[in-house]
Formats: sequence, structure tokens, C-alpha cells
Amino acid sequence: MAQPDSSSLAEVLDRVLDKGVVVDVFARVSLVGIEIVTVEARVVAASVDTFLHYAEEIAKIEQAELTAGVEAAPEA
Repeated sequence: MAQPDSSSLAEVLDRVLDKGVVVDVFARVSLVGIEIVTVEARVVAASVDTFLHYAEEIAKIEQAELTAGVEAAPEA
């Protein structure tokens, strides 16, 4: 069996840190209609430089989602 090439692993790691990876997970476990466990997770892997580059855009998206949620809520 051939061992993985360390240079290709370094290239993959470099690309992940350069471009970034986001994993967004929502999981719910229910038993007989009763919610037992809910997991919400957002994992971001990126270099600090890449994160700072996109942080402002991410904040704008999150603010737009919050604003849309408030506008969609029925008035009491």
C-alpha cells in the first residue's frame, strides 16, 4: 500500500487555509415525538488572514438574516 504524499497533504492544507472551509450542521434526535438532543454547529477552518478578509461579509449576511427574521415575525 502506498503512503500518502506529504507534499500533496501540504498542498491541501495550504488550500484549505487559503480559501477556508465552513461546515454547518443541524441535527435533531427525537424519540416518540419528544426531542432528546439538538445540535447546531458551525465550524470554520481558515487562516486568520482569510477569516479577516471575509469577516465583514459574513457579518452582513448574519445581520440580513436577523433583520429578515424580525420583519417576518407577526406583530402582537
